[in-house]
Parts: sequence; structure tokens; C-alpha cells
Amino acid sequence: MKKTLKALPFLALLILVSSCSSVRVAADYDKNAKFGEYKTFAFFKTGIDKAEISDLDKRRILRAIEAELLTKGFTKSENPDLLVSLFTKSQQRVNVYNNAWGYGGWGWGGFGPGWGWGWNNQPSVSTRTQGVLYVDLIDASKKELVWQGMGTGYLSQNMEKKELRIKEFVAKIMEKYPPGAQQ
Repeated sequence: MKKTLKALPFLALLILVSSCSSVRVAADYDKNAKFGEYKTFAFFKTGIDKAEISDLDKRRILRAIEAELLTKGFTKSENPDLLVSLFTKSQQRVNVYNNAWGYGGWGWGGFGPGWGWGWNNQPSVSTRTQGVLYVDLIDASKKELVWQGMGTGYLSQNMEKKELRIKEFVAKIMEKYPPGAQQ
């Protein structure tokens, strides 16, 4: 029983960390679109220019989308079947935890003075940026949206982690394309 109680904080932390690293995805599409006929793509500059993120992040996202589409057998073209656009949203999430289990610091306990774990009555505040990435696939001849994928998750400010996180976002979103192909 004591071993179980000692492992609880570690397990809670592990669950918290693993749940925060995931990307939640969803997709919507035109049921009348003939997805099997789309073979080529190009980026829709007008739509991409409106995305309110840095040019560096736009390039990271576009490279990741291009890699995913090439893997799916698409070819980049001057006369494409699909136009690819994107937009993003982000928001700061502020989390306040009261009466959190944590490091109690120096104090007196049942065994005299010392450091220890226990209930921490001081609120703990953390902020994180939650981002949403939308990937739009537009039928180039009809100029109609035929598929939209969306990924939601937490972002990193660390450059190396950001690059990996963007690739993860895009890969998870593109798993939903074409409709019916996901497992």
C-alpha cells in the first residue's frame, strides 16, 4: 500500500505530461468530392499570407504539409487539382491549482524539522499557449473547399521542439486525409 501511495504523484505527473503532448484532430469534408481524382497540389498564397504567424513558422508548416502530401503520392504542380491553404489561432491558457500536492519545503513535522512532501496551500499558476492549425484543401477548378483538417494542442517556444511539434500537428491532421482512409 505504501508503495502505491508513493507512486501516485509520479503516475499523476506522467498522465498529465502525456496528455498535454497530444494533438487532438478533427476533419470535415465535402461528401460529393471525388478525392481519388486529386493528384496534384499547390499552395494558395493568398490564403497563407493571411495566417497570423511568423514567416518562419509558415515555412515550417508548409514544408511539413508538402512532405505529407508527397508521401501520399501527390505531386506539386503549377496547374494543381488542389490548392492548400492554412490558418491558425492561438490562445493563452492560464491554469490555477489550489491545494495542490507538492513539495512542502522546510518545516516541522511528526519527526521534527526537515523537508517534505505534503499539501501546498499556495496556489500554483502556469500559462501555456494552445494553438489550432487548420489545413484547407480547395478544389482548384471549382474554387471550393473540399476538405478541412484541424489540430489542437499546446505549442513550444523552444525552436527544436517547435519544429517537431509542427511536424506532429501536420502529420496527425493529414492522417485524416483522404476521408475514409484513416484506421
